[in-house]
Amino acid sequence: MIAGPAVERSVAGLRARVAGWRRTGARIGFVPTMGALHEGHLELVRAAFRACDRAVVSIFVNPTQFGPREDFESYPRREAHDIAALADAGADLAFIPTVAEMYPAGFATAVSVDERLTDCLCGAARPTHFRGVATVVTKLLLQCLPDEAWFGEKDFQQLQVIRRLAVDLDIPAAIRGLPTVRAADGVALSSRNANLAAGDRARAPALVETLRMVAARVADGEPVPAALAAGRKRLADARFDRIDYLEIREEDGLAPVAERPAT
Repeated sequence: MIAGPAVERSVAGLRARVAGWRRTGARIGFVPTMGALHEGHLELVRAAFRACDRAVVSIFVNPTQFGPREDFESYPRREAHDIAALADAGADLAFIPTVAEMYPAGFATAVSVDERLTDCLCGAARPTHFRGVATVVTKLLLQCLPDEAWFGEKDFQQLQVIRRLAVDLDIPAAIRGLPTVRAADGVALSSRNANLAAGDRARAPALVETLRMVAARVADGEPVPAALAAGRKRLADARFDRIDYLEIREEDGLAPVAERPAT
């Protein structure tokens, strides 16, 4: 039987545990999550375990990154399941704080990253989201002070925001990205995707197919606006009733790409 990871629920306990490992010269890998763990999360844990001597995983559903009409209350919480999954993936420690531990009485600070990274794409429809993400990730990185922190490329805008804040705030952790883990039909593994209604899940592969189609058309020389228009039509034909965005952006800085990049 595989022993489960140790569990700490206080910042003091986390820091004491990590400090003990550091005294032995261990390198610390860290994976922040909101729980409801799936294979995508576990790949991040395995990557942290391979790269470092100890793997720490946080599980915290962060209220500050949810808008007033979003799914904070219904977001899946499966602590026992998650701890068992972490044991199989090789995690050494699960940090599972309460909201009061992360945001004690009198908490009055937020971390904001430049609007060029945060007000576009997902941030356009969720204006407070990335401030909440930046604040909680800054806190977690400072609480754990890992050598490496691992994030999925599924949330690519989030990854770029975190890379920026780590550099700008001189946080001494290497920010690592891992390619999106997908189901057999191409749909990204996601805690929210697991809750899709049957009809929505059946339509979901059309999104992946559309993204690949648009990328291929641009790579073949089609102008970006025309390729995006074709992509929007394909999504509409697949009965995607609302499209928040379909864009091509630069990887570094997320600036819009108006024409096919030079080769």
